[in-house]
Amino acid sequence: MFSLILKEINSFLNSLIGYIVIIVFLLTIGLFLWIFPDSAFNILESGYANLDPLFILTPWVYLLLVPAITMRLFSEEKKTGTIELLLTKPLTEMQIVGAKYLAGVILVLFSLLPTLVYYYSVSSISLPAGNIDSGAIWGSYIGLLLLGASFVAIGLFASSLADNQVVAFIIGFFLCLFFYKGFESIAALFGIGKLSTLVLD
Repeated sequence: MFSLILKEINSFLNSLIGYIVIIVFLLTIGLFLWIFPDSAFNILESGYANLDPLFILTPWVYLLLVPAITMRLFSEEKKTGTIELLLTKPLTEMQIVGAKYLAGVILVLFSLLPTLVYYYSVSSISLPAGNIDSGAIWGSYIGLLLLGASFVAIGLFASSLADNQVVAFIIGFFLCLFFYKGFESIAALFGIGKLSTLVLD
């Protein structure tokens, strides 16, 4: 199982698309947080030493990043015919799915680790230095990792439905979007959110 995890990670990182996906993620987040002026997400213009814009923006970028990571996990195996070879290995179906899932989660973790530089940067430029709510930031990082892990599970399911990577990406994107914002939108449509607000008031 461990060798299958390494195979999936290596095949992603040995392809150009793997690096492009991670670079686009980091570039998009970096531009919104540090470069674009008059942006609601610009940390330097907010006047507060926190990383809230990172944790607001990253889930939306994950909607594209995670399906791009997971789209090939099963669909490429089915398209090239290697799924039959994989099933003949001394691995159970649960181990195969688990290995592909863990590989996807590790790749999401790889994309998240470079953003720790933002934590160090904000901590350094705050007045006084180090005046930052570290507990809230680490809790938010754990939340992002768990959200990414949920999106990996959804993307893996989408990849198992399609033989084409593009189709798997589209299915994964819409399923992730539905599970991230769909229930909230349905609740707002039926006025459930307003009802709970009235009860609390």
